[in-house]
Amino acid sequence: MPQTKLQNVIFTIIMAVLMVYGMIVYNVALNTGGVTNETFFLALHELPIMAPIAFVLEFFLVEKLATRLAFTFMRPTDRPQLITYAISTMIVCIMCPVMSLIATLLFKEPSFGMSAHTFGCNMPMALIWQLLYCDPLVRLIFRILFQKQLANQSQSSHA
Repeated sequence: MPQTKLQNVIFTIIMAVLMVYGMIVYNVALNTGGVTNETFFLALHELPIMAPIAFVLEFFLVEKLATRLAFTFMRPTDRPQLITYAISTMIVCIMCPVMSLIATLLFKEPSFGMSAHTFGCNMPMALIWQLLYCDPLVRLIFRILFQKQLANQSQSSHA
């Protein structure tokens, strides 16, 4: 959806912040035994640490790798929405274990078992959060922010 490098940076920042915040809320809820109003506030403490890590990983490594992996089972002629779902799924498959490991090292008792447990708890939620909520919301925000630019780019590509 982003057409320029700047748009891609902004899209990735929005995605990283929303995806990471949602996953931190989930993990805080797991650690505290449920969701309360305080859960959303507590999640803000880890956000300034984890969101930049997610952005750097996604922007410089994961997006390209996930796209390559998605096209091992997708064709360029497939429906664009299905390609988007495939790439998003591959992003979660890469980011979830990496971010779970990083979170374990930074915020938990670092061990292989704890990292595997964190990944196992996070993977189903990360996939659901990404595909059903975060990605559509980020795309809506992005379209609103870049409505005029996207319309101009679409018109100039059809000319």
